[in-house]
Amino acid sequence: MTEKVAKIDSDPSVEKSGSSGFVCGVVEGFYGRPWTSEQRKDLFVKMKKWGMDSYLYAPKDDYKHRAYWRELYSVEEAEHLTALITSAKENGIIFYYAISPGLDITYSSVKEVSALKRKLEQVSQFGCEAFALLFDDIEPEMSEADKEVYQSFAHAQVSVTNEIFQHLGQPKFMLCPTQYCAARAVPDVKTSEYLNTIGSKLVPEIDVMWTGPKVISRLLTVESIEEITDVLKRPPIIWDNLHANDYDQKRVFLGPYSGRSPDIMKKIRGVLTNPNCEYGANFVAIHTLAQWSRCSIDGKVDLSLNDTVSADIKLEIETEDGVAEDVPTTLTPLMYHPRRALRNAIIEWLPEFKKSRHVWGPIEPKPQVITTNTVCTTIAPSAPPSAFPPTVNTCISVTTTTTSSTTGCIAVPVSNHSSQLETLADVCSFPHPGPFVNSLAADSKIASSDDGGSQTSQTTEPMEVNATPDSSLPASISSTELKKSSNEDVAMADNVSCESCSTSVTPTGSSNMQMSSVLGGSSSMLVEETLTGQDRDLTEEDLILLCELFYLPFEHGAQGSQLLQEFAWLKMNAAAVIQAKSKSDGEISSPEVQEWMKRSERFNEITESLNQLFQRLSYSNNRELLFDLYPYVWDIRGVVSILSCYVKWLGSSKSLKDTLNNVDQEAWMFRGGLIADLQRQIPIDSSNDLFLYKPPDVPCHKIYNIRPYLPADESAIYSICIKTCMDGMDGTETFEKYPELAADKIVGPFLNFSPENCFVVEDGWDIVGYGLAALDAKDFLRKSEMAWIPNLREKYPKTESAETVAEKMIIDIYSFKNDLPDVLASHNPSVITSALLTSVLDQSVSKRLMTCIFAALRANGSLGCHVEIKTSEKYLHEFYTKLGFVEICQGQYPDTVFLGRSF
Repeated sequence: MTEKVAKIDSDPSVEKSGSSGFVCGVVEGFYGRPWTSEQRKDLFVKMKKWGMDSYLYAPKDDYKHRAYWRELYSVEEAEHLTALITSAKENGIIFYYAISPGLDITYSSVKEVSALKRKLEQVSQFGCEAFALLFDDIEPEMSEADKEVYQSFAHAQVSVTNEIFQHLGQPKFMLCPTQYCAARAVPDVKTSEYLNTIGSKLVPEIDVMWTGPKVISRLLTVESIEEITDVLKRPPIIWDNLHANDYDQKRVFLGPYSGRSPDIMKKIRGVLTNPNCEYGANFVAIHTLAQWSRCSIDGKVDLSLNDTVSADIKLEIETEDGVAEDVPTTLTPLMYHPRRALRNAIIEWLPEFKKSRHVWGPIEPKPQVITTNTVCTTIAPSAPPSAFPPTVNTCISVTTTTTSSTTGCIAVPVSNHSSQLETLADVCSFPHPGPFVNSLAADSKIASSDDGGSQTSQTTEPMEVNATPDSSLPASISSTELKKSSNEDVAMADNVSCESCSTSVTPTGSSNMQMSSVLGGSSSMLVEETLTGQDRDLTEEDLILLCELFYLPFEHGAQGSQLLQEFAWLKMNAAAVIQAKSKSDGEISSPEVQEWMKRSERFNEITESLNQLFQRLSYSNNRELLFDLYPYVWDIRGVVSILSCYVKWLGSSKSLKDTLNNVDQEAWMFRGGLIADLQRQIPIDSSNDLFLYKPPDVPCHKIYNIRPYLPADESAIYSICIKTCMDGMDGTETFEKYPELAADKIVGPFLNFSPENCFVVEDGWDIVGYGLAALDAKDFLRKSEMAWIPNLREKYPKTESAETVAEKMIIDIYSFKNDLPDVLASHNPSVITSALLTSVLDQSVSKRLMTCIFAALRANGSLGCHVEIKTSEKYLHEFYTKLGFVEICQGQYPDTVFLGRSF
């Protein structure tokens, strides 16, 4: 259907610009779903309060801004864009409307330039008095037609920009050049023909945007600013990507504005921060920039640290214990110190979490768009193109969406870079194959606040980040047919928690006689109330921890660094402690053991603080803000829970091989930030999807912890094994005659012969799952044959009938063979089994459990593990394949097969 286009007056009248004043504000210039109209209006109010003055509208994925820049706005779109511009004016904010025609414009075409004029004329009639032309992230090549007219690419851009500037009546105007940082200047800033042409030919009143030495610049120095100023013949406006996170799906930046001395303010026209995709995550980034802009003295002491954990990242730690020192008391109001700015921002941010704001629809991560200036590798979408969400126009939307696209690119490190973070410094997001959105209309999921209206709309399917089906975690040895059922969609209601969502999930059956569904649900499941009353409220300390775990692109916060340091030290010294304990018959009086225990307790304290933060965040009234932050906190809490389990396992280990060095993996196998550095400490590789999890569709305060097995856990493990076996039956038979048969056969040998490699999953109150492993399957089978099978044969009389599952299991006991294929013994010597109750709704628990098992086995020298499944269990085969298992050989029985995974 053809859109009705808003009327354009023939003679636009706009106010001419002045060149005075320092520009300080926000550019909405990231790749990904644009912010909503209500979020932008909220931003204007905050910017006014904090003394900022400019907003640049430039969302890369708004199709009328970039991909379809020629299209005029419809009447409906015009009304809402006008309202947005009016809102900015009411708050004293200059609204810059930016357009990006560089993907396909023919600079020499009168028709093309006229279309550009017509589009900007239309926007000027909405009340817009400031504009920008963006030529970033495009191929620096001219068409054949342009080559006949213009001397160079820069001459073409300058000609069009100057013409548009004059046509609009010389308004406030910005240009973003194609070479917008030193890393993209060819061959360098001083000798770049492109930049020198921009400087000499562009109208002097037009401001030029610059990101610094790199796309994401760690530091901006006076010297670097002076260099580009000489070339451009004007001070630049800094387009600051310090807090931009559109290049990494797993990173968000909550640290303070840093790496820019207030001394540079005298050398530049202004700063516009291009922050996180998630609007709610930008409070600290914008607030601290505003504080910085009011200062004139750099109050931050230069820090240095000889760090053995992550040499390619400067970690901001001021003491040996990894705890940041207090902000110097000698700071004056005109001195800028990032830590003081962070505390000031957190004090004002905390009340935002108590504001009542609701969201409907599942949590969905932002799209991942990562490229470098040399190579781009596209991540295969986890959902087919047909699953892409519908177009959303966020200017018309009065509420928040949670929908995002599913396609992107991931950076492949360049060989001459010394670190992953240096590679990220070269990152620049190019146009990607994902869908574009219309930032001026909405038909998707929405959010509402108590003081505003709400809308209802179609709910789209959540993006599948974790390709593993909603399934149970399988085990080994004998098996039965897997029974599967689908999970129903879960919608978000006011302050919904895991109690409400559990009633919407259909239980999934068990398989292998030892497993149950990871995502199966139970309508009778009750979630423990671990926090009540005021204990549910976030504190300033909680937010400091949050910000220090998700700090800045090139540095971790103090507590994040401490987490890394403590774990690295514990892992490095574990072998010596185990040796000391063995020499003293298990006594822990030696200094080495005491120090190790003390530091393990310190690590555990940070883990508990993170658990508390996670639960308090999940209770926040501001569900919109919760949806923005929850996936990140949920993710890092899960990774830290693995490390915590590993530390506890090290503390209880009786032996340890010298195999604790990390696997040498390509950098792109790890996600960015602190999470990636923590994952690198786990002594297994990160391939085969082990570290890719789909966040819960609905925020939930339930916490699952994995820990080493204790003898007191035996009855709980037996109970889970029996229950999961019963869940796998058709309901017509039970183990009433032999209630412990399944557990005796499946888990008994592990608990008796390999307790040191066994783990349990707790939900805060009860054990809800287990993962059991034997380091040497050959030795395990030998011990079972000699000391376990005879006991079972004595306990369970032989039967000739094979009509029931129980009778078939008894037959297996009497036909037991200690016959492990040589190929398994040499390459996949360990054997595993595991199970989770259907009440475990978090599908990442299974992967975290497997990670703990794999880490323990590898730390003791194992090269890999194996499972045995029936050939008819195609689903199990697919499940294990996605965990990195491959088919090795024929199983011990005609209808079984061995699958193995190497470490």
